[in-house]
Amino acid sequence: MAGDIPGAEADSQRPAPNAAPATDAANASNIAELGAENGHHGHAKGHGLWAMALGSVGVVFGDIGTSPIYAMREALRHSRGGGGEDAVLGVISLVFWALILIVTVKYVIFLMRADNKGEGGTLALMALAQHAIGKRSTTVFLLGVCGAALFYGDGIITPAVSVLSAVEGIKDAPGVHHMAPFVLPIAGTILVALFMVQSRGTASVARFFGPITALWFLTIAGLGVFHIADDFSIFRALSPHYGVMFLISNGFLGFVILGSVFLAVTGAEALYADMGHFGKKPIRMAWIGLVFPCLTLNYLGQGAFVLAHPNAWHDPFWRMVPSEAYWPVLLLGACATVIASQAVITGAFSITQQAVQLGLLPRIDIKRTSETQAGQIFVPQVNNLLMIGVLILLVMFRTSSNLTSAYGIAVTGAMFVDTLLAWVILRHLWKWPVWRSLLLLVPLGSLDLVFISSNMLKIPDGAWMPLALGGMLVLIMWTWTRGAQILFEKTRRDSIPLADLIEMLKARPPHRAPGTAIFLTSDGDVAPVALMHNLKHNKVLHEKNVVLTVKTVDRPRVPESHRVTMETINADFKKVTIAYGFMETPNVPKALGVCRKQGLKFDIMSTSFFLGRRSVVPSAQSGMPLWQDKLFIFLLKNAANPTDFFHIPPGRVVELGAQVTV
Repeated sequence: MAGDIPGAEADSQRPAPNAAPATDAANASNIAELGAENGHHGHAKGHGLWAMALGSVGVVFGDIGTSPIYAMREALRHSRGGGGEDAVLGVISLVFWALILIVTVKYVIFLMRADNKGEGGTLALMALAQHAIGKRSTTVFLLGVCGAALFYGDGIITPAVSVLSAVEGIKDAPGVHHMAPFVLPIAGTILVALFMVQSRGTASVARFFGPITALWFLTIAGLGVFHIADDFSIFRALSPHYGVMFLISNGFLGFVILGSVFLAVTGAEALYADMGHFGKKPIRMAWIGLVFPCLTLNYLGQGAFVLAHPNAWHDPFWRMVPSEAYWPVLLLGACATVIASQAVITGAFSITQQAVQLGLLPRIDIKRTSETQAGQIFVPQVNNLLMIGVLILLVMFRTSSNLTSAYGIAVTGAMFVDTLLAWVILRHLWKWPVWRSLLLLVPLGSLDLVFISSNMLKIPDGAWMPLALGGMLVLIMWTWTRGAQILFEKTRRDSIPLADLIEMLKARPPHRAPGTAIFLTSDGDVAPVALMHNLKHNKVLHEKNVVLTVKTVDRPRVPESHRVTMETINADFKKVTIAYGFMETPNVPKALGVCRKQGLKFDIMSTSFFLGRRSVVPSAQSGMPLWQDKLFIFLLKNAANPTDFFHIPPGRVVELGAQVTV
């Protein structure tokens, strides 16, 4: 995927992904193909399969691992009879089969096969689908944008509901009384501290995430085994019969309860989204060998406990914890929910980086917090917005029960987007026949739609919030990509071909200045704005001139051996293209070092980087409404400095401006 910047020609932003393919799109895809195994598939070999599986437990399964704290409670709260036998058996059956069908079948078995050179997640799947089609599709683009926006909607709720549900356990803790008024301040303090430490990075403590979360899973499994003895008949709930009969007998109320049952599988998307960090096999091993059995045992234990103690349905998880072990389990649960929240925050940083590289968002300041771990990044703007959003949620909803009313709708939407994008993969990449594709995706899509419909009933109770946030982000992404495309096309129309300029310079040679000039541009086939202004106002041409374009391909990473492509036009001009994957951070000086091996001689400290900065003004005659023009210009003005974004030495940058209407 190729294209560039609206605000300065140095930008790596490309035209909207539904625009016509750039001339080098095929070459970019070929580059990515050569780096097919350069992703993180090799991690398991390098660090040990078991170590990677343990590491995935902390990052991938934190969200789904803390669901037992509140999922059973919420499902029983909405059912008739509360702790009655039919309700308990029905809810446990629905939870168990939701884990089987959604997590195991859809994600672990099927979607994890649809990886983009080792990477997963909605945007990676979108890029893979575009690549499979061979051209940019508006439908695929919009699906990717919606999926990414819904991920943020989920990301803002997960830390709030996870941490608050754990801290609420303090209300029934032995040895303390009247702690209910302190639950909200304690949860808020934990969350603020979590967001405040993000800038320091988590590389130093991340190695403890896996063992702590694994201990949490073993603990909840132990609690489940301990209480299964309360009523061994709970194993009946593993039959789908009880779930089906429960839904039929409850009628419309059963449909409502499905929205609460879905809370048990929130976090399933993380299986796919975090695949690139650990690889398929470690995640599958962790799910089948540890996470799924522990979750099943805990839900069965909760069910048996409620059958034996019907009044415990109001909060079965915390009531099943023995008083002797209550405080250790409470503290361990708090740690597990913090780790789950950390994984969501890190995921938000990662998807922001992907969105910026894929041209869905303007340049954003992305900082690396570790010199050795590629995934350790910090995005200040996203971190601050998430923290503010989470605190607003705490104040608005105040209890985890209220928060669960807003939880689930964003996750179900993101899952349905994955199913729709998978259709493109099956038909165009894997070449499955229509009947076979429908045989797989119709049941999965129908299941998604059932859960979406059920969660839609939560909209009046708070589910409107993640939908509103997602809608705002879709508008921002669409405005940015559409504005970038309009600006790119307008600039191309108003520019002259580079080849024509070179012929003009031969006829009327300008004054020559010593040194090398590098002109960053979005389109290497036309004369860069900065070059034209340098000739017009300074009336000089450097001895050596490089027209440099930064491209982002539809693959996660590009191998270093294929990072740079150089073309000699004549003795004065060279065209250089630097290719990056959507999971990489551009570093222009480092990439230019490769050019020395290809014959480009230059000294970075005697080289000038020319950026053409455009001052954009709104126009009623552009391709967007005036209000959308103004939104695009606002995003443009607040984009990160291209000098910092591309890691160019600030003392070597020259910016030449021009005014453009959109």
